[in-house]
Amino acid sequence: MSDSEAAVVVVDYGLGNLRSVTRGLERAGAAVTVSEEPAAIHDADGVVLPGVGAFREGMENAGPYRDALAEYAADGRPLFGICLGMQMLLSSSEEADREGQGEADGLDLIPGRNVRFTEAAPVPQMGWNELSVTRDHPLVDGVGGEYAYFVHSYYAVPEAADATVTETAYDGERFASVVANERGNVFGTQFHPEKSGETGLQILENFVGICTAE
Repeated sequence: MSDSEAAVVVVDYGLGNLRSVTRGLERAGAAVTVSEEPAAIHDADGVVLPGVGAFREGMENAGPYRDALAEYAADGRPLFGICLGMQMLLSSSEEADREGQGEADGLDLIPGRNVRFTEAAPVPQMGWNELSVTRDHPLVDGVGGEYAYFVHSYYAVPEAADATVTETAYDGERFASVVANERGNVFGTQFHPEKSGETGLQILENFVGICTAE
């Protein structure tokens, strides 16, 4: 591994689209380790929390990683959530409650709540949609007006307005499609960059750059 190559750990908690995420990161120049071990997080240049599925199940599966992820984020190191993984970065989600499962707590690394599209909007949103950059962040350098691939029924509503990095419009609603904490080291995309062509590759390359930046 070269000195400039980012050592990225993809957390395998049982709900991630691991193969395509790993391939996308490798194409972007990362040296990727997929790991089920929370201890692996500490030595990474960057950590990716992927995810496909339900919020409560995701948080239950990710329980053993909660402390390691919180410590990693508190150290100012880059943590990247994708799709469900992005939603898990927030404080809570109404998904579990709507399904009659009660409240489910998120990682609370970006204060906010995930909510469902209104009943008028067809769900899930599935397909390509536009990204509108609203805040400078190195994850979206070179991105603006491009399209990315979405599959979701819930979206993030951060408490802080400046936690929204990009917005996307869907069926009359605007929602945060990229979010980040105030410090900028914890961030996530509601869309799948690994399925978003050249736009997604740009975002993954930006992430690798963040991981190797001094």
